[in-house]
Amino acid sequence: MTTNEPGRGSGDESRQTPDPRDDRGPLDAPAPGGLLGHPAQEPTAPGVPSWAKAPVPEPTAAGASVPGAPARSKSPASASAGSKSPAGGCVTAEGPTGGGTPSDASTRAPAGGIPSGASFRAPAGGTPSGASTRAEGQSPFDRRVVPLVRKVTGTVLGPYQTAVVRIGFAATWLFFLLREYPHRHELYGPDGPWGWDLAERLITDNRSFTVLLWTDSALWFEAVYALAVIGAALLLVGWRTRASSVLFMVGVLSLQNRSVFMGDGGDNVIHIMAVYLTLTRCGQVWSLDARRRARAAGREGGASDVVGPVLWSLLGLGLVAATLHRQVTGEGWFLGFLWLLWVAQGVWWLVCRFAPGQPRTLLDVIGNAVHNATLGVIMAEVCLIYATAGWYKIQGSRWQDGTALYYPLKLDYFSPWPALSDLLAHGSLVVMIITYGTVIVQVAFPFTLLNRRVKNVLLTVMIAEHAGIAVLLGLPFFSLAMITADAVFLPTVFLLWTEGRVLRAGRRLRRAGRDRLRRSRSDSDSGSHGPGGGGSADAAGASVPGQRPGSGDAAGRTLVG
Repeated sequence: MTTNEPGRGSGDESRQTPDPRDDRGPLDAPAPGGLLGHPAQEPTAPGVPSWAKAPVPEPTAAGASVPGAPARSKSPASASAGSKSPAGGCVTAEGPTGGGTPSDASTRAPAGGIPSGASFRAPAGGTPSGASTRAEGQSPFDRRVVPLVRKVTGTVLGPYQTAVVRIGFAATWLFFLLREYPHRHELYGPDGPWGWDLAERLITDNRSFTVLLWTDSALWFEAVYALAVIGAALLLVGWRTRASSVLFMVGVLSLQNRSVFMGDGGDNVIHIMAVYLTLTRCGQVWSLDARRRARAAGREGGASDVVGPVLWSLLGLGLVAATLHRQVTGEGWFLGFLWLLWVAQGVWWLVCRFAPGQPRTLLDVIGNAVHNATLGVIMAEVCLIYATAGWYKIQGSRWQDGTALYYPLKLDYFSPWPALSDLLAHGSLVVMIITYGTVIVQVAFPFTLLNRRVKNVLLTVMIAEHAGIAVLLGLPFFSLAMITADAVFLPTVFLLWTEGRVLRAGRRLRRAGRDRLRRSRSDSDSGSHGPGGGGSADAAGASVPGQRPGSGDAAGRTLVG
């Protein structure tokens, strides 16, 4: 079920809560509305699946009604302007757009009469000659395309998967920046081997986006590095995800394009996904934005937003500065893309603030379509990464004879645990199995998306493979980036199960913390009634020297007692 509340403040995304029993992936969610409206709901017998329900007739234009059906009088209220339907569609004077039906079973014909071959729902008491149901009247193309369009425009697909992608890539980049903070000047700053002149010549040639070449000041470099850290941290916790995702992208592109030879392969994945995240609604769940929307929904009249406009204005000033330095910033089309995001965010805030009806519904439809299309691109990108890697490995002689894994295990640079690497390298059968298994899994994975169970098995194998790469070869950030990319295919039921476990563990920790604090306060209170504290201390349960506390005393309790 998707709940679209008219937004206050920043007008961020609405939360989507799928069925916990659902083990489907991000592209298998139901479609409760959208561009074609919401389908009418009919009562069905218990246990009857949704696909077995009776077909619903399409609404027709004004003028005609089904023979034998009661006439409908048009009240002034029914002719008023439409409003947002609970399912995300638009209710107009004629009923739900595209998929609804009037409540009295009357239909309308286009101006000029009923065309020949038009199909209507049979009234009670018989079927008129030549009439057919909607399912018989629709072409196979319509029966396939209409539900697809409704799904793509009416709901946000994969909200939990995109939240994992947001958290994973933000955490990977944040941990990398923090670990390399002592070496930041050698990696991306003025003390690196890739000097200012070389970077300026490269940016002039390939027109890559970066803000570090605006000036060679060390203070400016420190400011950009700090903004990259802040942007990654804000995106990690999901605070103002639309703005923080843009700040995250600017930080990633500015640092990586400044020194293109600093990375281990995972930086390329982060580089690409940082751009995609700006087009997704990745703050629907597991974010501070979702928490803020939930609190605002319980208040009458909503809450005024001051932070949103201020943040939007600051980003606008940054875009003005980037435009003034466009000669050393990068391609002009990328600046146009940033301006488009900035304008779209302003329009979204204004509509959610002053026109939360049908204009907000239209923006939801556009936002859903852009998000779902970007999610499909992310999935295709991951499949392309594995397919190209697998097919290139097949062409290598070391992969063909099953010895490719042996050689990196013998390199000091890729051996953080020499004893473990030597132990694995001496097992020729294990080396051969892992070498051939890696190629088979990478080549076969894109095709396993057609079978959910096989896909989940190979997904587990690939995640375990990247965890092994992090430990054996000393490439933790590359492995984190690839595991995060793999997470877009995780089943929703697993993510909900993980969420429940984490919430229960958090409640237990908070309860244990409160109990410990309560015991410490009780101990301090009992100690204050010692010598000179009054004659009632012994009666209140103060400990006597040399005496063991009783089982009912607070002082005798422990965390396991």
